[in-house]
Amino acid sequence: MKLTFIYFDFPFWRAEVGRIALFMGGIDFENRLVKGDEFNRVQQTGHLDDGTSIPFHQLPCLIVDGVPIAQTAGIARFCGKLSGMYPKDDDLLAGRIDQFLDFATDITELVFLTGQGDDDLIKKAKRETLASDDLPRKLQMLEKCIGAESGWVVGPQLGLADLAIWRMMGWLSSGIVDGIPATLLSAFPKTAAVCRAVDAHPQIQDWVAKTYPDNYIRGNYG
Repeated sequence: MKLTFIYFDFPFWRAEVGRIALFMGGIDFENRLVKGDEFNRVQQTGHLDDGTSIPFHQLPCLIVDGVPIAQTAGIARFCGKLSGMYPKDDDLLAGRIDQFLDFATDITELVFLTGQGDDDLIKKAKRETLASDDLPRKLQMLEKCIGAESGWVVGPQLGLADLAIWRMMGWLSSGIVDGIPATLLSAFPKTAAVCRAVDAHPQIQDWVAKTYPDNYIRGNYG
């Protein structure tokens, strides 16, 4: 099976869940990085410059033996099944994992859409309001859903849900998102503990060392 994972040169959770699942499963894949000018053309044409089809004109995209698969959760589930990090015969566990992947998408869209189309000062002000109101409310829901018995989000070991939460919160607590404070996780100890556990995992550290840019800013996990 030939796999090509297509995304930007940025460790965002939407791509990292699938890429890291493949890496942790020891599954070979081409990690193809797309620059902004080529992506602009993808948005218009639905193809990379070499003709590779990109469904829905957006990234990430996974090419499997020449067949494209789009959408974050669909890619993550496919990669998780290959690597053993997503169940093939446990529908309940699969559903429990899925809800966290979709929740991470909800949070991401909430942040992206806040202040969209506004100038930078207005966007920052709106996100500051978000960070003091609706975002903590959402994160409190996440905090209550994390299983206390194992320390992981779902199940007894690191899985797709943990990867999604780790990188999403790494992005939000890094200080690079205008209006969102780096102290965001201080009120959510279970979520922060999951992030620290993922961050300390030897395979995660190896992946970060191999693929993350020199200017990568780790999240503030307390």
